[in-house]
Amino acid sequence: METFGDIIRTAREGKGLFLRQVAAELDIDQAIISKFERTERKPTKEQVLKFAKFYKIDKGELLVAWLSDRVAYELMTEKDHERILIVAEEKIKYLKSKRTPEQV
Repeated sequence: METFGDIIRTAREGKGLFLRQVAAELDIDQAIISKFERTERKPTKEQVLKFAKFYKIDKGELLVAWLSDRVAYELMTEKDHERILIVAEEKIKYLKSKRTPEQV
């Protein structure tokens, strides 16, 4: 299973690009991109979308990888992580059911 960092590193290497080239194109510091690739730092949603556009990666797939990384890293040390995920899914359904059509 690939992390967000794995995906963008594979894309960069597949195109034969150096970190400095990607950094210049995306206006993101080279050291920060390196940390994203090594999962030492988490990008913002805006940055994720920049990577998707630059590498021509489906933005939905890249957002799923990014958000699932965030959830996994947050919950991996929690004893009841499976229960937390189940309750969170129930809460999402509940919150969505309370939205008006204008909010959706």
